[in-house]
Amino acid sequence: MTRILVTGAAGFVGSHVVPALLEAGHDVVGLVRREDDAGRVVDRLRPDQRARVAVAAGDVTDRETLAPAMDGVDTVVHLAAIPRDWDGGASLRLVNTEGTRNVVVAAQEAGVRRFVHLGAMGVADEPDLHYSSSKARAISIVRDSSLAWTVLSPSVLYGPRDGFFNILAGLVRYSPLITPLTGGGDARFQPLAIGDFARTVVASLADDGTVGREYALGGPRYWTYREMVEEVCRAMGARRFLVPVPVPLIRLVAGAAEAVRLPFPASTDQLRQLRLDNTGPLDGVRSGFGFDPQPMEGNLGYLRRRLADQ
Repeated sequence: MTRILVTGAAGFVGSHVVPALLEAGHDVVGLVRREDDAGRVVDRLRPDQRARVAVAAGDVTDRETLAPAMDGVDTVVHLAAIPRDWDGGASLRLVNTEGTRNVVVAAQEAGVRRFVHLGAMGVADEPDLHYSSSKARAISIVRDSSLAWTVLSPSVLYGPRDGFFNILAGLVRYSPLITPLTGGGDARFQPLAIGDFARTVVASLADDGTVGREYALGGPRYWTYREMVEEVCRAMGARRFLVPVPVPLIRLVAGAAEAVRLPFPASTDQLRQLRLDNTGPLDGVRSGFGFDPQPMEGNLGYLRRRLADQ
């Protein structure tokens, strides 16, 4: 049994990884940015799991707040990250890159041995790709550390409370008859179920053979963006005409929305990211962890409920 600090415990990925770790017999310290997020971590757990969870307040962008949370911890599972910002990549670098550096340094100073890091599939350190660059640099920081690290780099993750597919569901829900399709809808992804990702986290900690390795993790098939929107429509029981919209036009609207801090389904940075394929080996999960990931077909039924009800 291990005592594990999970950063980002209140987020989408954390909400699935924390109970998986508890189910495997570990004790968990959930790191949250605000003390009032503690209830979000605990309330999602079964009553019999709650006694083995402690919640600590800390901010990955402030290294001094991390030391108390590391007390008595053997392992860190670092999940905290943001997918977009409104300040030209500054917040992405602060949270995703420098936040990872702070967690790594704090872990080393606390004598933590084991470190599992949430990477991202298909990222590259290219200056105009702010998210991609922030995650690629974070992975490099983990690799260069003295910790016994494992990097798990999934494609887009789906499951209750996800970000990506709930955004698509929102487009379908609020656009009767016609749903806009970014470009030609031919960007490729390899969606992975959040439960399968959580399973790889648990398996990584059980096998020291995963130390010093990065795993590209995706589901059992490749999906185009168009195919994913069609699957979302099927899951929601919605019939829509998918109308391609040129990327330059979407980028113009996204840029205007960012300038005035209005919510928009995609950021200009995410639109640039489409030039990189978000795919890896089809057997990545099986070859790394010995099981076959579940198919996405028929498994998006949670999208019938709004995000707040998931």
